[in-house]
Amino acid sequence: MKFRSIDSRVVAGLALSSLMIVVAGCQSSGGGADSAAKPKVAESELRAYCPNVTLREGTAFFSTYAKGGQDDASKLVYQASIAQVTRACSRADGMLTLNVAIAGKVVPGPEGAPGKITMPIRVVAVQGMDQKVLYSKLHKFEVTVSDTSTATQFVFNDPAVTFPIPAEQNVQLYAGFDEGPPAKGK
Repeated sequence: MKFRSIDSRVVAGLALSSLMIVVAGCQSSGGGADSAAKPKVAESELRAYCPNVTLREGTAFFSTYAKGGQDDASKLVYQASIAQVTRACSRADGMLTLNVAIAGKVVPGPEGAPGKITMPIRVVAVQGMDQKVLYSKLHKFEVTVSDTSTATQFVFNDPAVTFPIPAEQNVQLYAGFDEGPPAKGK
């Protein structure tokens, strides 16, 4: 069973839904005094360095097979894919904190069944040509699949990617599926 490409309408709908949730969370239930007391975002903050996040080759897809069925399409339990990655940055006390988000979907295979599945998602920040690891965390992210006849969308985020503000703009973030051993560093 080959994984089909994600329909751009699905991705656009997921992005729009996520934006609506973020905007709704930023709304204040009160008016007047509460909104006037909130600090405004300075232009310098908007222009400040925020490292890019990308997928490393081979980390956008993750497949699970029934016991003894590795790489046998008829034994596929599910295949997950990442459609988009993004990040938001904030600064305080000399530290850069990023909220890294991933949007994707899980497609059940012939051996798929309703229930919870666990996906290994890693977020890594590396710096410079020597790829010094500033942050690395492997998450065991659970998604509940309730219908094995359709794909289940998911959104994952790691809001605590934190390291000292770099002197140079030479930090790269990676997010993706990782079945390997933990990366050295944090």
